[in-house]
Amino acid sequence: MRAILAALAVVTLATACGAPAPPRTAAAPAPPAGPATLPAPTGPHRVGTRTMYVEDDSRPDPWDPDARTRRLKVTLWYPAERRDGEPAPYMTPKESELNLKGGRIAGVPYDLLSRTRTHAVKDAEPAGRELPLVVLSPGFTKPVSLLTSLAEDLASRGYAVAGIDHTHESYATTWRDGTVAECLACDSDTDPGFGARVVRGRAADVSFVLDRLADTGLVDPGRIAMAGQSIGGAAALAAMVTDPRVRAGIDLDGSTYARIPRGGLARPFMFVGTPQHGPGGGDGSWDRDWKLLTGWKRRLVVAGAEHQSFTDGPVLTAAFGVKPTTGIMAAGRAVELTRTYVAAFLDRHLRGTRQPLLDGPSPRHPEVTFGKERA
Repeated sequence: MRAILAALAVVTLATACGAPAPPRTAAAPAPPAGPATLPAPTGPHRVGTRTMYVEDDSRPDPWDPDARTRRLKVTLWYPAERRDGEPAPYMTPKESELNLKGGRIAGVPYDLLSRTRTHAVKDAEPAGRELPLVVLSPGFTKPVSLLTSLAEDLASRGYAVAGIDHTHESYATTWRDGTVAECLACDSDTDPGFGARVVRGRAADVSFVLDRLADTGLVDPGRIAMAGQSIGGAAALAAMVTDPRVRAGIDLDGSTYARIPRGGLARPFMFVGTPQHGPGGGDGSWDRDWKLLTGWKRRLVVAGAEHQSFTDGPVLTAAFGVKPTTGIMAAGRAVELTRTYVAAFLDRHLRGTRQPLLDGPSPRHPEVTFGKERA
């Protein structure tokens, strides 16, 4: 059991601001089974990816008092012209090392996570223009690479995806020159009002990234949605409150912090979470916000899911030779359900295609139950 907790701590990467984290431990996991391979994308398009480094000189960095500008690393995924080419790295060896050390994991090669196999071609030419855009935001301490299997799948379905690494909120963010920004916010996560501070900053990050993408021709500015896991899901709601360009949002198992105006938020929103986030559960933030979501909305609970089931975490766990604990959903099924329901939501609200899957329980997806109220 200690080995299992140790391996899960790697992919949890010190979960905060959303669900309880497993104990920090230095116990060694089982012998590594080898690098993980992400599930193949399910859409008809080839997938490409490239990295943008952007700098907002209108505001200082919220975590580094010496930085007068806010620097961000943005990973783009998109349908690509060709399949051949260099596969994109999952993360660098140094990022793998810092994430493993941040999770206090010993007994595995520090570069193990960097050897995870992806399906996107690095710097491939995009196959389309004016694509619907999905912004992705990861959980606290996590790199956006932990949402790669979801991002690659959405790109294969014809979406442009912009994953934001929120500087100093994860264990490692590598800049163009090879320098690494570490987690300065990790020293503040017990401060009063920390969650609200994080999502306020992330909403500003999102707005700036949308400004930078507006003139690229890659995205359709009238079809933008956002999804995130843990506090990244909370940031999706915060971004919708402050930026009307974000037409729809998804919160994957994150407690929320942004206050919705009393008049309500009429744009589509979907909560997807573990049984702990069912009606009346969690910390009450979903119950509070549900009443103020006045547009189309859903609240889905996934039986057998844990906090990292909506990320690449369960897939990466296999690299540590650890099988899932009894009652926890298998990695492949977790990826399938996350991809299926996220894509259905986006197809409905960015493409206008009817999605019966979102109308009620499905016999093909018995793990997913719907909240009693729908709009």
